[in-house]
Amino acid sequence: MVQRTIKKPVEIVGIGLHKAEPVRLRIEPAEQNSGITFYRSDIGLEIPLQPQNVIDTKMATVIGNETGFISTIEHFLSAVYAYGIDNLVVTVDNNEMPVMDGSAASFCMMIEDAGIKEQNGPKKVMKITQEISVKDGDKFVTLKPSKEAVFDFGIKFDHPVIDEQHYSFKFSTQGFKDEVSRARTFGFMKDVQYLRSKNLALGGSLQNAIVLDEEKVLNSEGLRYQDEFVRHKILDAMGDLMLLGHNILGHYDAFAGSHHLNHLLTKELLKAQAYEIVEVDENRYEELSKAFA
Repeated sequence: MVQRTIKKPVEIVGIGLHKAEPVRLRIEPAEQNSGITFYRSDIGLEIPLQPQNVIDTKMATVIGNETGFISTIEHFLSAVYAYGIDNLVVTVDNNEMPVMDGSAASFCMMIEDAGIKEQNGPKKVMKITQEISVKDGDKFVTLKPSKEAVFDFGIKFDHPVIDEQHYSFKFSTQGFKDEVSRARTFGFMKDVQYLRSKNLALGGSLQNAIVLDEEKVLNSEGLRYQDEFVRHKILDAMGDLMLLGHNILGHYDAFAGSHHLNHLLTKELLKAQAYEIVEVDENRYEELSKAFA
């Protein structure tokens, strides 16, 4: 199996979730072994996709430095992860990614419109070699060795619509499109006033998020999946792990995980060197190769 980029540049325009300002997003092909690079065209800032460039994880995953930042990159990166894109230039003209409909579906369509180009260099993945966990009370995120790429997630909310949910996702590109990509971010009406007082979620609406009051979902169309909430958490986790620059061969397991815990997990994984970078030989990693078909 070889590395991937896209065949042609593609652009879309949307609004940012937190600032409610228009954002133009452009993706372009990149040379093999160059990785994924973000670029702020409005201020001329280049930000390589690396865990050390994460500067905030409170409401979203944010990369940047003292010059500037790009927020809410996780939904886009989950689609990049799902399609096995290794090399890409990602350009925006504002300080956050467009939220689109609150899921990864628009970004999947964007990548498919651009087309996938196979490159000459062998594809490399991060194979987990020992278990790594980060905990915060009863919350945890874990990576452990596995012959398959699997995402397990559990959540529990004191809300009649959500309650307790668990989903196990054996990774494949098609599986992501069918089972995960359309799961939207969600929030509670009781939190909206506070967030907006902090100049956050200004672009949030029923068009780009699931919104709940004390008893029910307020979106007239209802849910896309019965357990859409936990599926979105898997979507987020995949995007956060893409900060490592490679797809993962291992088992991700979490309960009440968050962007912050995912970031701590990637840092701990690198610190402990609990992985090896392996080339995806189709004979040795046949199942993983099939997952990207």
